[in-house]
Amino acid sequence: MDQAGGTEQADPAAARLARVRAVEAVRALARASSALERSSSHLGLAHYRVLTAIAQGNERASNVARTLAIGKPTVSAAVESLCQRGLLARSRVAGDQRAAALHLTPAGETLLEQVETEMISRIYELCDRTPDGEQLIESLVWLGAAMDSRLADRLSARRSEGR
Repeated sequence: MDQAGGTEQADPAAARLARVRAVEAVRALARASSALERSSSHLGLAHYRVLTAIAQGNERASNVARTLAIGKPTVSAAVESLCQRGLLARSRVAGDQRAAALHLTPAGETLLEQVETEMISRIYELCDRTPDGEQLIESLVWLGAAMDSRLADRLSARRSEGR
């Protein structure tokens, strides 16, 4: 596949088929996202994403926003809600009185583990309905790695531009 999402082939029929398959893939990912969100009544996907970003070491809201490619006001609202629920805690950052470090509370860690267990169960249920569930999991891992690589490239380009 090339960067535009087409195929390298000159065959118009193959290009149309590739586009149809890509559209099916996009729609399947959107539905899978919805299925994952419905797998837990305790945490919506947006809050899940914020908790996982913090659990992976993004202690500042600005880093969470950058990692998740969402606006700082959106992250601030999510952080405030998660703090009120007792899932996140703020602490001071040495040498920077304006900044706060974010950490999962024990309740946040427990809920994150519970929600991920529920989501894993949902993914396995779906994998059982595919011809090769193990390959599907592997492909999703590859997709995650590609997304991480793309984010790293974008952040590197911004640093190079002096943003």
